[in-house]
Amino acid sequence: MIRVLIADDQGMVRTGFGVFLSAQPDIEVVGEAADGAQAIERAAALAPDVVLMDVRMPVMDGLEATRRLLSGSGGPKVLILTTFDLDDYVYEALRAGASGFLLKDASAAQLAEAVRVVAAGDALIAPAVTRRLIREFARLGGPRAPEVRRLGGLTERETEVLTLVAQAMSNQEIAGKLVVAEQTVKSHVGRVLMKLGLRDRAQAIVYAYETGLVRPGE
Repeated sequence: MIRVLIADDQGMVRTGFGVFLSAQPDIEVVGEAADGAQAIERAAALAPDVVLMDVRMPVMDGLEATRRLLSGSGGPKVLILTTFDLDDYVYEALRAGASGFLLKDASAAQLAEAVRVVAAGDALIAPAVTRRLIREFARLGGPRAPEVRRLGGLTERETEVLTLVAQAMSNQEIAGKLVVAEQTVKSHVGRVLMKLGLRDRAQAIVYAYETGLVRPGE
C-alpha cells in the first residue's frame, strides 16, 4: 500500500482527493494537513510514502515544508499541487527536492497515477513544466555551482543518459534514441542517481542544468 498525506489549506480539495485515493486498492490516505507546519508534524507521526503538497498555505508554505521534510534522509516523496500560474515556484520546488508536479485540475485517474509514479521513485515532470524550468535557469543566468569532479565519475553513456533525462525524455524515449532496451536505460538512470547522490529524476534535471551539462536552449 502507498501511504499518502494530503496537505492543502482548502478542505474541499483535501476531501475530494482523499475520497478518490482511498478508493484505490493500492493507496491509503493516512492523514491530512491544512498548512505546511501541520504537514511536517503529521508526516513525522504518520510516515507517509507520498505527500501531496500545496504551495500556497498559511503558517508555512509548501516550499518551506518541502525543504524541511526532505532535509534529511529517508523522507517521503513530495508531489507539488500547483496551477499553471505558479511559474516562480517550479524551480524552487525542484531544488527543495520535490519529485514532481500535479495540476489541481488533474483528473482522478491522473491523480492516482501521479501518486504511483512518485512512490515508485520516478519524477513526474511534464514537458511544459520542464520548459518553464529551463526558462527559469535562463533568467538566472546559467549554472550556479559547477561540480565537474562529481560529474567526472559518470561514464560517457551515463553522462549521455543524464543529458537526455534533463531534456525531459522518458526512459522509453531515451531507449529509442540510444537504440537500447528500456531496462538498460533504467539501469543507467539508477547508477547516475547513485553516483551523484540524487534522490530522483527531478533532482537530476536540476543538477544537469546547475552544473552546466545542459544549458537553456540546447
